[in-house]
Amino acid sequence: MQNHTAESCSKARMAIRDTLDVVGGKWKLILISVLRSGKKGFNELSREAVISPRILSKELQELEANGLVSRKVCDTKPVTVQYELTPYSETLTEVLMAMEQWGLQHRDKIIKGL
Repeated sequence: MQNHTAESCSKARMAIRDTLDVVGGKWKLILISVLRSGKKGFNELSREAVISPRILSKELQELEANGLVSRKVCDTKPVTVQYELTPYSETLTEVLMAMEQWGLQHRDKIIKGL
């Protein structure tokens, strides 16, 4: 069993806060999950995630700024933009899998009654 000190707890809280700053909120992990199946255009992402274009634009900018999503402007008429996950986004795989497992377990527990 690991000994917890005030310093180690403080560092842990800071790391959790940093993580939530990058992937927290209602949409970021959903968008990452949608993009795991491959490149998507803006409108396709908006439809699949059921998110308004204004919020989608903001969330994608933040994900791009944090190196999790890349944006490619395609030379088409009209101009289209494709979004895809970066290799760095793979570092979230374990987090997403753990959240999925916990969510399934929690939903089962709630449906069966606490």
